[in-house]
Amino acid sequence: MRKLLLFSWLLVPVAAAGYHFGPGQERLRADSAAVAIARAESAAAKAREVAAGEGDGAARSSWADAEAAWSEALNLLPKDKVHEARSIRLERAKAQMFLSQLPDARRDLESLVDEIAGDPTSDPKLLEDSRGTLATAQYYTTWLMRLEGAPREDWEPEIDSARQTWKLLAEQAGKDGNAPSAKKSGEDLEAAIRLERMNIGDLQGLPLPSQ
Repeated sequence: MRKLLLFSWLLVPVAAAGYHFGPGQERLRADSAAVAIARAESAAAKAREVAAGEGDGAARSSWADAEAAWSEALNLLPKDKVHEARSIRLERAKAQMFLSQLPDARRDLESLVDEIAGDPTSDPKLLEDSRGTLATAQYYTTWLMRLEGAPREDWEPEIDSARQTWKLLAEQAGKDGNAPSAKKSGEDLEAAIRLERMNIGDLQGLPLPSQ
């Protein structure tokens, strides 16, 4: 009996080491990811507050902090946290759009929308938000392409995709009885139509739109 107890006691460090280097590491990574997410959310909230009072330029450093923290969280998150990772990618893309990283944000958003749309277990609200954010990225891409003198055949698919997405979101929100969301998507749809029809001279006279 004494030998059995001694043997069991000697196994304790082995079991502890097994947990530390196995499931324990995943737990540590998850905890570190949670800290990074909290830091990103705080930085994004500060960025929105500063932008509301002082403009997007003044909020740039806070958006940079948010983007870095979102990226850190994404790298730390355990691989099986698929839904959480998608949410982080969406929020990171939103931050990137304020940091002159529009092409990177647009590419990841396009991939993200395809992933979520193809997963029957995904959150419909996350898909809606991702689609709306991708449409916004396409809207700003169109604006910049037109200012750079790109031919219509290059920028038209961008704004056409954004217009169709906002039309779909407005219709869905209307069916769901979500009046604020329907109104917002309807206004975005109207903005897309105006951008598509706007004379280049008029467009050049306007300031870049605030996000």
